[in-house]
Amino acid sequence: MIFRCRRLPESSLLLSQAAGNVLVSTINPTTNTSLPIEDQDLDHGVWDVLYDMPAWGISLLVHIGIIVALMSITWVIETQVRPEITSTIEPEEVRQEQFVIDTEVTEEIGSLSDMNIVGPSMATAQATGFDNHIEQEDRISEDIIDPRVQFREQMPTPNEADILESIDLTGTTEHAGGTAGAIDRITQEIAASLRQRKTLVVWLMDESGSMEERRAEVADRFKGIYDQLGALDVGADEALRSAVISYGKDVHILQGEPTASVEDLNKAVASIKNDPSGLENVFSAVDTAVKKFRTDKRRMKANMMIVIVTDERGDDYAALETVVRNCSREGVKVYCVGNTSVFGREKGLVHVKWKSPDGEEFEDDLEADMGPETFMAEGIQLPFWNRRASGLSRMSSGYGPYTLSRLCAETGGVFFVAADNNRNRWDDTIMRQYSPDYRPAKDYMRQLSTNGAKAALVNAARQTMLDGSSVPLPQTTFAAQNDNILRQQITEAQKPLATLDYYLQQLHGALEAGERDRNKLDSDRWRASYDLAMGRVLAMRVRAFGYNAMLAEMKSTPKTFEKEGSNQWRLQPAGEINAGATVRKLHKKALEYLKRVIDEHPGTPWAHLASVELGDPLGWEWKEHRIQVAANNMGNGNNNNPNSPQFAPEEERRRQEQRRREQKKAQFKPKI
Repeated sequence: MIFRCRRLPESSLLLSQAAGNVLVSTINPTTNTSLPIEDQDLDHGVWDVLYDMPAWGISLLVHIGIIVALMSITWVIETQVRPEITSTIEPEEVRQEQFVIDTEVTEEIGSLSDMNIVGPSMATAQATGFDNHIEQEDRISEDIIDPRVQFREQMPTPNEADILESIDLTGTTEHAGGTAGAIDRITQEIAASLRQRKTLVVWLMDESGSMEERRAEVADRFKGIYDQLGALDVGADEALRSAVISYGKDVHILQGEPTASVEDLNKAVASIKNDPSGLENVFSAVDTAVKKFRTDKRRMKANMMIVIVTDERGDDYAALETVVRNCSREGVKVYCVGNTSVFGREKGLVHVKWKSPDGEEFEDDLEADMGPETFMAEGIQLPFWNRRASGLSRMSSGYGPYTLSRLCAETGGVFFVAADNNRNRWDDTIMRQYSPDYRPAKDYMRQLSTNGAKAALVNAARQTMLDGSSVPLPQTTFAAQNDNILRQQITEAQKPLATLDYYLQQLHGALEAGERDRNKLDSDRWRASYDLAMGRVLAMRVRAFGYNAMLAEMKSTPKTFEKEGSNQWRLQPAGEINAGATVRKLHKKALEYLKRVIDEHPGTPWAHLASVELGDPLGWEWKEHRIQVAANNMGNGNNNNPNSPQFAPEEERRRQEQRRREQKKAQFKPKI
């Protein structure tokens, strides 16, 4: 409300407020009484009135003025009325048409397409674990950037050493491409160490006869190592020192003073003599190297690397944990240039050349301690009874032996593969899911105590390691000039298989004891190993049952030939199982286990062995054949065996020479 006052000339105004109304009056100066305005005398001035006004009147006027001034301020309050929205959902008519997904479009976009676009689920999976605040900052930055401006950052191309240095391969098995490739990778590891500080490298050389060529190859590359390091400009001529130790039954320090001289290193390696004992105490050699050169390491304030050059696991593996602790405490990295372990076994074959005392040269595949790739063997050692099983006893696991691999893993080194006997090169991407467990032995044994399937598998593998070599291969060819000869051969064929079923039954029982924990196995490696072992044992039981049944039937009632001139019977694999309901049940279970290995673990050694086992059906059938019988010298009376063929003099001399060489080779066969 705004009050407007009209000025009255020559009169005094007295404003009083009572009960919300404003009363305007004048004061008579003579009688000092208030009169209505129309009756007042307006001759006196305003200032006279104010001068004669009492204090409370003036105060009243001032306060009224203030109130009037405040009331003159206009406040505008906008009232927003939220509109009321009322709506109804009209039901749509149900359409009869069907929605069809265009497969051609979905194959071209999404996570599985060739385009650089991922589907929402894969994009979400890749983004898990990121900091939400950082992501928000990135998105804000992207919004600020003008998309019309093209930014092209020129990134320098790193050299080969930087690329290799950035790849963390510690504790792994790396296929570097033979001995030469392994030494090149060792050179890169030395270069990476030299970028940090001075480096002391101790080379440990296996004195086995099988290592003679590899030792020479490594020595030939010493100069190349220093040349490569010099080209990388890492100060190798001043910061790198090396030493050489050889080992067999004993440990020999050949270059005890760390040196930068390539000639000294070559002389030390050339002085190594083959150890005929067949022992490789590699862990004693590592321990000796640490104790011998740790003083030089501290004096130089240098990194220390040990490079083992060998082809076996080592005979003194009981000292593994002690050596691991010593190397870790001293900060020593251990690398190995060696052979892959045989798959699931301790013994493998190494090709060796040697000479007899008179200089005659021999070569052969000799058995060596090359595995297993796990702390204990997890593969059963049973022969294959089919025709596609050649060379499987030396099949590679793709990994180094557990002992040396664990030493490298615990110290931050790498096991470099110099030789791999595997004809089927396993895909590293697939095999990464089946990596062995390189934890300490106590952790491994704890697993066996908590899972019956693991314990059953290891027990069965140990049993076949002790007795598996005695499992015979079945005789499948039988001469049948007459029934007596046939029965005699069948009787001899049954003898080595008489106790086989009992042995397989015990093996099956050992595995079956852990079957209830099979679904609790916590890794692909354990599941594949258990299923393969169970499937192979069951398959051999089915084959052995059928084999004995077929021989017994033929022995009691010999078959007659249907073709003229046939003189031989052969047992061949067949799909039909002729050994009763129990064997047919075992047959079904064997197929279930083996096919599961093939389906769930493709591209692995387990799937390969399962497919070889199923390469031939598990049943048997008889097939008649005809063979040419060599002419026999029946008239001289000196031939006690009428079926033994006679050879021409030249062939006989060749055979005698071959027998002589075999006897001499066995006599001077080296130990490795």
